Amino acid sequence: MTALQQQGAAAKAAAYVLATAGTAKKNQALDAIAEILTARQDEWLAANAQDVTAAREAGMRPAMLDRLTLTPERIAGIVEGVRQVAALPDPIGQVTKMETRPNGLIIGRRRVPLGVIAIIFEARPNVTVDAAALCLKSGNVCILRGGKEAIRSNRCVTALMREALASVGLRSDCISLVQDTSHETANELMHLDGYVDVLIPRGGAGLIRAVAKEASVPVIRTGEGVCHVYIDGEADLDMGASILYNAKCSRPSVCNAAECVLIQEDVARAFLEKAIPLLDQKHVELRCDEKALEIVGERGIPAMESDWDTEYDDYILAVHIVKDAGEAIDFINQHGTGHSESIITKNYFTAQHFLDAVDAAAVYVNASTRFTDGGEFGLGAEIGISTQKMHARGPMGLEELTSCKYVIYGEGQVR
Repeated sequence: MTALQQQGAAAKAAAYVLATAGTAKKNQALDAIAEILTARQDEWLAANAQDVTAAREAGMRPAMLDRLTLTPERIAGIVEGVRQVAALPDPIGQVTKMETRPNGLIIGRRRVPLGVIAIIFEARPNVTVDAAALCLKSGNVCILRGGKEAIRSNRCVTALMREALASVGLRSDCISLVQDTSHETANELMHLDGYVDVLIPRGGAGLIRAVAKEASVPVIRTGEGVCHVYIDGEADLDMGASILYNAKCSRPSVCNAAECVLIQEDVARAFLEKAIPLLDQKHVELRCDEKALEIVGERGIPAMESDWDTEYDDYILAVHIVKDAGEAIDFINQHGTGHSESIITKNYFTAQHFLDAVDAAAVYVNASTRFTDGGEFGLGAEIGISTQKMHARGPMGLEELTSCKYVIYGEGQVR
């Protein structure tokens, strides 16, 4: 057995135990994780500082450095997220359907864990805790594989969480980290059939597409976010400018950030006059089609065809002018990734048509795409934003990390 197969076998054995651990024990473990991360946050911060220094020396972009960096305030937010997950209702064991058949059989459908969830993610150490907490509460064992940029942070926090599990009598193998960040190990994890029940990639488009193409274990695609804001001809332009600024600039490196703005041609000049001063605050680079370039002049640069399909994760915004809402919808359905899309309009019927016609996990009217988040949606937290249609779509909270089994009660019936 390889080292990863041994890790998978240990995870599988732990999964059978965790599945029947009960809500009280799982919540006790989550509380222990929150306490140890608070009490020993200096260890995590020190490890993270080493990661940040190495990443900066390697030339990591500022937006990605921001994703990597931990602060006491961010750790406090992560800990609060763990406590919120502990406070959420436990989906495991819930019976969603129970009926008596004509032959007297009582048939019910009960929620159960998926089993062993492997998660491949990039330089976001907060994901290590978020994913572990959600998996634990939903009765799933997790195998975490982060990027090399955050390996020190991930090793430290995983060791702390495993210590917390052991302190309450749960197997530490309920949470484990792949120590080797090489491509070969990631590839092996994608083919860990018999041990991994589902694989969830979290990161940029390249990572997600590579995992979906390569893996032999079941994959849930998440996080690939080429998101659009469409400014309709009947939009409140001040509102639109404010929403666009938030969607692009509040955290450009996250999957729910806007990458492209579509503007109805009749209001294009007036809107850009309002939006550009806001975007200038963050020195946002504008990649414009011909019509937009005529308006913004030297403020923009000509867009290439690839810009309409690019997740920048940076202060870069594609700008495309359209004839009407119908053309905007067609453009989004052609170039979007099924994540989050927004229309800014005062026209009720245009808004409803946009909601009906746009094919995405989250579709907004007069609001920022940045709200696509488990916490914002009342799920407490989320393991990712699913952009596919099978099993789960949108923010994946506790319920989305479960499957079901049928339980049947009889009194001697035979067929």
